[in-house]
Amino acid sequence: MTRIEIARQAFIKMKTMFVNRDLSLDLRRRALRCYVLSTLLYGIESWTLKADNIKKLESFEMWCHRTILKIPWTQRVTNAEVLRRLQKDCEVIKHIKTRKLEYLDHITRCAKYEILRLIMQGKIRGKRSIGRRRISWLRNLREWYSCSSVDLFRAAANKVRIAVMNSNLR
Repeated sequence: MTRIEIARQAFIKMKTMFVNRDLSLDLRRRALRCYVLSTLLYGIESWTLKADNIKKLESFEMWCHRTILKIPWTQRVTNAEVLRRLQKDCEVIKHIKTRKLEYLDHITRCAKYEILRLIMQGKIRGKRSIGRRRISWLRNLREWYSCSSVDLFRAAANKVRIAVMNSNLR
């Protein structure tokens, strides 16, 4: 069972609360973040995300928002309009990017992760397998923050630079 399915089940269990108009929209959004998105994003720092995974995560987030607003799938309401009604932006992907960069920061500064750091920097001996390289965990960060691996590791050694990179992401 995937993380999205687990989070969807958590949402469905609490659906009566999410569609209850007696509760404020802000309270329903906070409950979504607390109970459903925390389930979805558990262990997300270690994921390697491809484009189709990102689309699935974004579509799940929009499904949750549409259900909270009671917008049926037959209505033609754009995602931008849904986010405007909620007065917010898509937060799942931004949260993933932030957590992955903070995890790199943690790996870089902690001595007990020396082997993991060496693997990520490519300093382990051996031959590369034949064929196209798979998308890597570090490649996600390089694409999202538009910098090289060396720049990422240098930035990860400095907490202030990590905070600046995360604030520029938003």
